[in-house]
Amino acid sequence: MDRADQVRVNPEKLREAIMRPNARLLKLDGLNPVFDNQGDLAWGAAYEASPDNDLLLLGVDGDTPCFAELNGGGNSGPASDPRLWQALGALSPDQAAVYATARSLVDWHARHKFCAQCGKPTSSRKGGWARQCDKDDGGCGAEHFPRTDPVAIMLSECEGKVLLGRQPMFPHKRFSALAGFIEPGESIEGGVKRELWEEAGIKVRDVQYVASQPWPFPSSLMMACTSITDDPKLTLDEEEIEEAHWFSLDEVKASMNGDPDAPFIAPPPFAIAYNLLVHWLDGQDS
Repeated sequence: MDRADQVRVNPEKLREAIMRPNARLLKLDGLNPVFDNQGDLAWGAAYEASPDNDLLLLGVDGDTPCFAELNGGGNSGPASDPRLWQALGALSPDQAAVYATARSLVDWHARHKFCAQCGKPTSSRKGGWARQCDKDDGGCGAEHFPRTDPVAIMLSECEGKVLLGRQPMFPHKRFSALAGFIEPGESIEGGVKRELWEEAGIKVRDVQYVASQPWPFPSSLMMACTSITDDPKLTLDEEEIEEAHWFSLDEVKASMNGDPDAPFIAPPPFAIAYNLLVHWLDGQDS
């Protein structure tokens, strides 16, 4: 989908896009997706949107403008709801990206109704891709843009085994790659090294970037990396990590295959942690 920045920033083009007979509106239940009978994202007509709500221009699909309603966010329930993960797992990558964009932006608008600079109310601008503090209402005129929080998600290898952990909120036996936010003034590599030291007590080297994935809970960019450590001794941050273990090649293969006797339950296939494990397995077999 073309995100159509040239339409976002042009009020006349934006109005024209909204008024097109084929303009579509992504259906949302608060922040949660709504599905059609085929299990795909459900769409309606743009004119079905409430006149009290602004519209977010998601982009243009061919010649079809696609919008979401800035509905205030609503009560989406916990992001750990297994029903949400099951639903997301059935979406194609393209549809998942559309939903991630909509969820992140709708949530951002709901949480940024007031100016961080002067405290006055803000309103949607640029097709939902900015908010502005209105000088006519006594505000400072500052523009505010959606933010994306960078997160490192990483594996560490030692003597042919890979480190995985589980948080207290995870289902029983669910293990995944460790992760943490990149801090201001920090590189991706520095964030990986710091997080693995803080959460697992290991010193790592040879940090390698693998891939990235948007993660709209609420608005993160997951940056997947691998690393190596020479000392497997773990010292866990028990407030963050309930347990962590080194898993062998055969154990990871069994878990990824869903074997009933596998030592852990693998991350869901739509999560980048799953693809990070696939990448690690491919490297072991090559």
